Amino acid sequence: MKSLSEIETTSKRASRAVGFTWGVAEEIAKGIRLLELFGFSGIKSLNQYYKFINKKKYEKITIIKKNNKLNKLSLCPINLGVCFLDQIKSLESLKKITFYKITYPILFLPFLSRSSEIIGKRILFKFEKNTILLNFNLNILSKFSKKEFPLIAKKAEISFLDNKDSFSEKEWKNLYKLSENTFVKETDSLKQGAAGAGLTDND
Repeated sequence: MKSLSEIETTSKRASRAVGFTWGVAEEIAKGIRLLELFGFSGIKSLNQYYKFINKKKYEKITIIKKNNKLNKLSLCPINLGVCFLDQIKSLESLKKITFYKITYPILFLPFLSRSSEIIGKRILFKFEKNTILLNFNLNILSKFSKKEFPLIAKKAEISFLDNKDSFSEKEWKNLYKLSENTFVKETDSLKQGAAGAGLTDND
């Protein structure tokens, strides 16, 4: 079994070999490492994409807006990912962003995952009937672990989710009240044993 370090190093070199700068190649490699770590087919997808990258033309984006409908060409997932990561601080305020025709959307996932960590919010990625939740770069929730990832996302929506507790205030108070049973009441002996208490000066 290949180590994550091997996966990252080889992905970086292969990405440079197809024409990406070393800087972008490093970002790609981090993403492939992440995909493989989370159980997605990163190496396989990158291999497939690089077979066509110089044979087909892909749309490149520079400024991301709320609604991004460009020409007839599909968006390059790597160019899109790098731009998204670079602009994430300003994109967060848009709440929801729409893209059309993202080729190999699986390669876009790690950029979304890392963006989620940067802004400290979960990101919801939806296209067609597929829903993927990016959780602070700690995990990716989806139903794609056992089926092939689509080669293109015809219409994709990205939403920034506000941080909310999954429990009610009443549930929290009940649990907190139970936790109070572990609190130790302060006694005279505890006061005497506290830091600095009962020390003598031997100078």
